[in-house]
Amino acid sequence: VQLQASGGGLVQAGGSLRLSCAASGSIFSINDMGWFRQAPGKEREFVARISWSGGTTYYADSVKGRFTISRDNAKNTVYLQMNSLKPEDTADYYCSAGPIHGLYNYWGQGTEVTVSS
Repeated sequence: VQLQASGGGLVQAGGSLRLSCAASGSIFSINDMGWFRQAPGKEREFVARISWSGGTTYYADSVKGRFTISRDNAKNTVYLQMNSLKPEDTADYYCSAGPIHGLYNYWGQGTEVTVSS
């Protein structure tokens, strides 16, 4: 499975960005996809996840109500709509995929998000 993330950039606080993660290859093995982020000097942290079949979603408390994860099965793509961005959202964002929630054995390259104050 290959994951291609895109959509990062520079935005002012309060602005929005939409990240995309396109999956290819043996996608039949994927049942869950997630987004993680890693800020400079910090550990990677969970952001959001979605089940591939049922669309069940789950968010970190820090982004709940501001970020929305969704999927387009026809395009094998997962999105992360990020609204009301804050400087503390600045990080490299990574998409991930795996057979079950929490077992993400496929990772895309990071896409950089910078939120200026």
